[in-house]
Amino acid sequence: MATLSPILKQATPVIVDHALGSWIYATDGKKYLDFTTGIGVTSTGHCHPDVVAAAREQVGKIVHAQYTTVMHKPLLELTDRLGDFLPSGLDSVFYATSGSEAVEASVRLARMATGRPNIISFHGGFHGRTVGAASLTTAGTKFRSGFSPLMSGVHIAPFPHAYRYGWDEDTAVAFALKELDQLLASISSPADTAGFIIEPVLGDGGYIPTPVAFLQGLRERADKHGIVLIVDEVQAGVGRTGKFWGHGWAGITPDVVITAKGLASGFPISAIAASTELMGKAWPGSQGGTYGGNAVAAAAGVATLGVIEREELVTNALVRGNELRAGLDSLKGQFTTIGDVRGRGLMQSVEFTAADGTPDAATALAVQQAAIPEELLLLTCGPHGNVIRIIPPLNVSSDEIQAGLTRFAQALKTAAI
Repeated sequence: MATLSPILKQATPVIVDHALGSWIYATDGKKYLDFTTGIGVTSTGHCHPDVVAAAREQVGKIVHAQYTTVMHKPLLELTDRLGDFLPSGLDSVFYATSGSEAVEASVRLARMATGRPNIISFHGGFHGRTVGAASLTTAGTKFRSGFSPLMSGVHIAPFPHAYRYGWDEDTAVAFALKELDQLLASISSPADTAGFIIEPVLGDGGYIPTPVAFLQGLRERADKHGIVLIVDEVQAGVGRTGKFWGHGWAGITPDVVITAKGLASGFPISAIAASTELMGKAWPGSQGGTYGGNAVAAAAGVATLGVIEREELVTNALVRGNELRAGLDSLKGQFTTIGDVRGRGLMQSVEFTAADGTPDAATALAVQQAAIPEELLLLTCGPHGNVIRIIPPLNVSSDEIQAGLTRFAQALKTAAI
């Protein structure tokens, strides 16, 4: 009799029967408010009728059409629709299946396009679990330890995490940019640096918005040195932060955008977008994959983008996110172990800190677990596991936000913090 790997640890004991919108209905008859959304994947909520209908129709036509062998209509439609949302000038798209695949495709493109070997990522970033993507990841040692050696040519620079350093944001940004310049002067010469890769909001690293001035500073240095600026929008993109792309808050245009997760409301598909000129510098045969751009996932992606546009879900993410943030800020004033509340849009987090200023992972876990009997599903994150991330679907209602806050407050009380 086969069983799941013992290394896989479940965050909750819930076994799903079915789900709809913001709610998961379990086999035990309970109804859970899902503020995990499959780690930011079910952007239009569970089983949005438009997405379900598109997938059902496509399954009856063709499920798998390998897109370097034969082309299929859903992928052409998705590319056309995605073009309506992509930053200006990023008009060429390569599809894969997972975020890690897309990350590695972006690194390969940057190296091929520049002829340079090195990639610079930033403390706390999460870019995936495959060897190349894990080499760029410092959201926690569990993602990169135990299977060395990792990919060479990767250098890690400080991220301007003001709360961690105990500084204001301007000081943190000035420090991080100064250290990046030092890295370029002492470790990875600009002539050897192919790309910068960064998330507009750190995901597994603790749901920390990247300061606007830091993203702008990266853009300036990339332009100055001919370095490819890669923005990993796997978790922050597709409306999650209250703008369609998380980097939109900084008013910059990346050279490469990576997207996945919320793009198809739960169906596995990822992509990188770049200018035709940059994408054309990839070597022939360097892009491909068996399942990339799957027909059913692509059809779901077309439907997802339609729902986001028609139902104005980016605006809803901003408005509901502001409501969520106001409620979390209020709770911070009531519970002393909440050290920080942060995020953008519907990508919010609560960091727990002990009286001596150290990360308090035990309390974060206790609160996350105490929320389960309140029928609220949450996840922890951060290098120390002391952050609770709150990720409702983009079409969450105001009433559901208030219900989630009420349940979260009760979990805080139950955990006796």
